[in-house]
Amino acid sequence: MEKKITTLGTLSTHSFTVALDEVRLRNGATGKRIKIDHPEAGAVVPFLSEKKILMVRQFRYALGRETLEIPAGKVDPGERPEDCIRRELREETGYEAGRIEYLYTYAPAIGYSNERIHLYCGYNLEQVERTIDEREITSVEPIGAEALEVLVREGRIQDGKTLLALFMSGFLRRPL
Repeated sequence: MEKKITTLGTLSTHSFTVALDEVRLRNGATGKRIKIDHPEAGAVVPFLSEKKILMVRQFRYALGRETLEIPAGKVDPGERPEDCIRRELREETGYEAGRIEYLYTYAPAIGYSNERIHLYCGYNLEQVERTIDEREITSVEPIGAEALEVLVREGRIQDGKTLLALFMSGFLRRPL
């Protein structure tokens, strides 16, 4: 087990905190570790039908390009993950889900972050708004399973939460 000796520096934002810690390693030597203290997040596969889902296109600064993903966002303080995905679905797509189903919770970056992402499926969608959060979302795109399989196979969908949720939901069934 590694034990923190001291924090050498921190960076805090409105969303997360990064710490550079000096630690005592299992063998007694010292080392440095980065830890990102990150809020939980929620993501949802919104089913329009058995063979079609909604995805969102948005610019990701760290990658320097637009990505195609399932709707997702940070869980606000005091908010339940189920409420988060309902809120994010409405903000990012203009749709509400009549029924949601829990899929899985995973840690996407266990080597340096405590973030956990809760994955869900949303069914019985109803469009309740015509506007979306244009600060984040470029477009909302209905996409079928066959077209999505091509995008995944070509490496054009690389977002981990999206890939995991699509396979766990059964929307993508065949090995690629």
